[in-house]
This record gives sequence, structure tokens and C-alpha cells, in this order.
Amino acid sequence: MTDTFGAHLDRLAAAAPDRPAITCEGVVVTREQLRRKTNRLAHAYAKHGVGHDDFVTIALPNGIEFLESTIAVWKLGATPQPVSARLPAGELQEIVQLAKPALVVGTKIDGWPWLPAGFEPETPDDPLAAPAASCWKAPTSGGSTGRPKLIVATQPAEADLITPFAGLLGISGDSTMLTTGPLHHNGPFMTSAAGLLAGAHVVVMPKFDAETALLLIDRQRADWMYAVPTMMHRIWRLPPPTRDRYSVNSLRVVMHMAAPCPGWLKEAWIDWLGAGRVHELYAGTEAQAITVIRGDEWLRHRGSVGRPVLGEIQVLNEAGEQAKLGEVGKIWMRRGENVAPPYRYLGATATSRPGGWETLGDLGYLDSDGYLYLTDRETDMILVGGSNVYPAEIEAAIDSHPAVLSSCVIGLPDPDLGNTPHALVQLATDVPDAELLEHLAKRLGGYKLPRSFERVDHPLRDDGGKVRRSALRAERLPPQ
Repeated sequence: MTDTFGAHLDRLAAAAPDRPAITCEGVVVTREQLRRKTNRLAHAYAKHGVGHDDFVTIALPNGIEFLESTIAVWKLGATPQPVSARLPAGELQEIVQLAKPALVVGTKIDGWPWLPAGFEPETPDDPLAAPAASCWKAPTSGGSTGRPKLIVATQPAEADLITPFAGLLGISGDSTMLTTGPLHHNGPFMTSAAGLLAGAHVVVMPKFDAETALLLIDRQRADWMYAVPTMMHRIWRLPPPTRDRYSVNSLRVVMHMAAPCPGWLKEAWIDWLGAGRVHELYAGTEAQAITVIRGDEWLRHRGSVGRPVLGEIQVLNEAGEQAKLGEVGKIWMRRGENVAPPYRYLGATATSRPGGWETLGDLGYLDSDGYLYLTDRETDMILVGGSNVYPAEIEAAIDSHPAVLSSCVIGLPDPDLGNTPHALVQLATDVPDAELLEHLAKRLGGYKLPRSFERVDHPLRDDGGKVRRSALRAERLPPQ
């Protein structure tokens, strides 16, 4: 019989009780300390009514407490349902109404049992005997509609089902992995969970900062790092003397995901670290299929996100037929013929077609070797005078300007062309529109050039690399 997550982590603690399990802001928790604290929390959560297969909403900041709470939930055979600790009250209320959790940890929601951040249980630390949760995680997503939904993983919280994922990521029991992203996002949550279950030492950043990330790699001798292109861009924009101040020789794997990576940026990282250390993973939180590519493969298939290592992928044109090689179409995924999806939605319905195929709305194409290339998401595409324009392509070109810190491109109505690209830019130094356009004209076709620019004084993407494009567009549309 396979171990539950909780039992497996307890076995790791028994084998090496003094090994570090989690570090955050200089505080180190050993495997034995983690075992005892999560047992106490689990007893406390049980007293508050949490039982097998209940949801527990975790609204805690990045840090040790977040992971302790998650493990305690698993030890009760319940399902952690992570959310941002900074969510507006209305949005959090919508999510809680969907999840109907037995307990909310980290914030008060009227009408629901809750425990505050920093809660210290006065309960025993003896182990609990609980079956594995039927669903091991239930993260949220706003998706293209802006309405929250839960993506409930239907795999049970059994170690043998999840630990192989650590191997796929390049995480071993000897790894020290740097978690740079928000744990309520699926990528950092999934990779941190896989790392803990593999026996790795997980170093968590409360909030991403480019120079601090390099400092932690140097001091902790981290050999594995989670990244999104936004983080890679911020690190690369550090002055070279700052970047060179820290040793990154310990890194074996930088695994980036969550958003398309501009080719110029990926190539810069490959030149800096070496092709064998820069890896990319493409998948949705739904994980119908997963692709992975290493830097040396990428140099042979520039722009690709790899070939499927799990599941199947096809690209269909607007007529629903197989797209030609190199032809952009909608990406459809499945685990296999007659294989059920590895998730279920709460608050949404999957877009599907016969044969078990599903799409997340991503657009792309395949080459003759079966490598997948992303162009953009269908809902983000801008139709300019009948031509398809992909914001991600324009943003990659804008971000390659040395003064640009972040950018976002949206489509705004135009009486002649229907829509035209509008670029929001965060700049390190003032740059006139003419210079930005000259820079872009060398990299993009004329119909793709932004017709207008708007300066902002804040990052346009969050620490997870996400941008609320639909909200930015809605704010700039004329009143109806």
C-alpha cells in the first residue's frame, strides 16, 4: 500500500530528522520540526471540523506557515485550496462560495470557520491515521473570463503518484530548491510539494526580488530554481556587476514556466548559465498534457516549448481539421484515448471535443519533429484589419529594449481597422515613443506595431508572471 503524503513526509523525518526541510528569511525548519508542527496543526484543524476530503482554504503569505498548513491538511486526508493572501474580500468570498471549505486559514470570511495567520496550536504532536485525500490540491484560476474557478486535481494524495513528477523536474532528495513564486499559484505549489515529497530542502522567498534570488542561490547553494519569464527578465536587467557579485555555479536546473519566454531572453540565459541548465515546462494547471524542453534542444528548435512527456497534443485549424506543420491553430490536449482528465472544474466547464480532447485556448503550431510552439492565447489575440496579431510577440520585442522593465499589449477599438495594439510600458528611464517604435520596427511587421504607448510606474505582471489583460483593457475602453 502506498504512503499518503503525510505518512511519506513522516518517514523522511524518521530517516533524517535534522535535515532542513524548509527555509524562509533565515528561519530553518528541520524535517522533525516540520513533522511535529504539522501534526499539531492537523489535530487543531480536526477540532475545527476538518475531515476526510474536505476543502481547506489557505490564504497565507509565502513562507513556512503556508507549507505547514498545507501538510497539516494532507495529514487529515483533506484537500488544500490555496488562494492569495492579498485577494480583495469580494473575490475571496466568491472562491469560498465555490469551495465551501470546512476551514479558512489566514483570514476571516463571514459565515465560515477560520483561523488567523500565525495560529499556534496547543494540541498533541502524535501522528494521525487518515486515508489519503481523493484530490490532492484545488488551486484557483481567474482564466480569460475573470470569474474564479477551482481546478481540482483528481489524483489522490499518495506519494507514489506525485514523486515521479520531481524526477521529471530534475529535483532529487539531495536538492536545495529555490521557490521564487507565490505558493498560491499552481507552478510554485506543485514544484514545492514535489520537492518536499522527494526529500529536497525548499527555500521559499516571501516575495520575489531579483538580487535577493541570486543572493539565496549563492548562500544556500541552490541547485534548482523555479522561474517565470518576468523573473528572468528582472534578473537579466540587473547591472552586470550586481549579477556577477553572486555565484550561480551550484545551479543544475532553472525550470521556467507559466508564460511564453521571449527568444532573446532565453538565449541570454543560455549564454549565461549554459544550455543544459535552462529548462522549460508547458502545461496548464489542468495538466491534460505536459511538454518539457532543455536549452540544448531549444537551440535546435528555437521558440519551442518541447514535445509531450505526458499526454497527447494536436493542433487544429478553424475548420476543426489537423493544422499543417507550421500553421497556427488551437492547441488541444488529452492524457490519452479513453483516459479521463486528471482534474475537474468547480465554477467552469471544460472546452472539449470528441475523443477526450480539451483546449485551454492557447494557440500554436507543430514542426515536423513534433515540437510545439506557442503564439498566444485566443482570447488575447488582436484582430487588426483582418490580420491576427499576438500580444506576446509584441511584448517580447518591447521587453528587449534595455530601458523596458515590463510591458503589456492590449487591443483597443479603431474605427478603420477594428482594433489596434496599445502598449503599456514600465520604463527604467524615459524613452520617447519614436525610439520605441524604431526599436520595434526592426523586429515586427508594420501592422503589428503599437499605435499608442502608455507609461505606467508599476510592474505590469505579478510575481507569478501573470497579467490581468482583460481588466487593463476594460479600464481603457470608452464608456458604453
